[in-house]
Amino acid sequence: MLIEYILVAVVSFVITYFLGKLLIPYLRKLKFGQKILEIGPKWHMGKQGTPTMGGIMFIIGSAIAVFLVGIPKMVKEGEIRHLLVLLFAVMFGVIGFIDDFAKIRKKKNQGLTAIQKLLLQLVTAAVYLSLLRWLGVLNSVLYIPFFNVAIQIHWVLYLVIMLLAIVGTVNAVNLTDGVDGLATSVTIPVVFVYAMIGAYLGYSIAGLVPAALFGALFAFLIYNANPAKVFMGDTGSLFLGGAVCGIAFAYDMPLILLFAGIVYIVEAMSVILQVGYFKITHGKRLFRMSPIHHHFEMGGWSEKKVCAIFMTVSAIGALIGFAGIWGKLI
Repeated sequence: MLIEYILVAVVSFVITYFLGKLLIPYLRKLKFGQKILEIGPKWHMGKQGTPTMGGIMFIIGSAIAVFLVGIPKMVKEGEIRHLLVLLFAVMFGVIGFIDDFAKIRKKKNQGLTAIQKLLLQLVTAAVYLSLLRWLGVLNSVLYIPFFNVAIQIHWVLYLVIMLLAIVGTVNAVNLTDGVDGLATSVTIPVVFVYAMIGAYLGYSIAGLVPAALFGALFAFLIYNANPAKVFMGDTGSLFLGGAVCGIAFAYDMPLILLFAGIVYIVEAMSVILQVGYFKITHGKRLFRMSPIHHHFEMGGWSEKKVCAIFMTVSAIGALIGFAGIWGKLI
């Protein structure tokens, strides 16, 4: 199992790295450059025109690696859980791709409307959860970390709550992608811990997905770290959000997202609190700017420092989540 995980991570890294060598010049040739919001930090305007939609490289890299390494076990055991997770994440990536392409075509930082994205995301999540339930992978018994107990919930209520959780998490990952390398570096420890869980639970084939993403994201970070040569775009961030959620549900332990996704949650909450406080106080701000990574940027933190600190917090949160489900692992 360990050999499989190492192999899929290495293959994914290599494919993603060399795809970057080909894709970035091609995106630049097509003039698929990022449009920077005028309401964002002024120093980010210098990034205008940096190629976007770079998430394509780690989507392809991880997908090919998972498929190739997973073939023997898939044929032998008939296990397809890894393909379901990949398909789910890819569908969110497709939504992001449509959004990115619309932005480029319109030459502004506005693609799909909020309603369009929400409906597409809800439908994708509903189909995925229903399919997992139909295959017997998922049930409406909710495992509670640290307490090592499970609570039975009516399926309809479970579905509604988890649909909101998935859509919220996916869009929180999207919000985190606002500084060079941030969403990438924050997600690396998350998928690493997911791979550890897969190993402990014996979900070797499902664990191939986070293991592959671990390698792919390290390769992408070579191009995405400050100063970024390419951005992942909504194509990449929505794919990552889908993967982070999809794996948690494939393991049937969605509440681990509260810990592994702590940075995403804080990023989303900072926006909600900022908007709410602004409206209540008629113009006052709780943070210098939201999402919260911009607050720290405006406080003097470099983009590299933001990534380092946030990645550390993400790693701590993911490890706490791992400790929380230890009772299920042993």
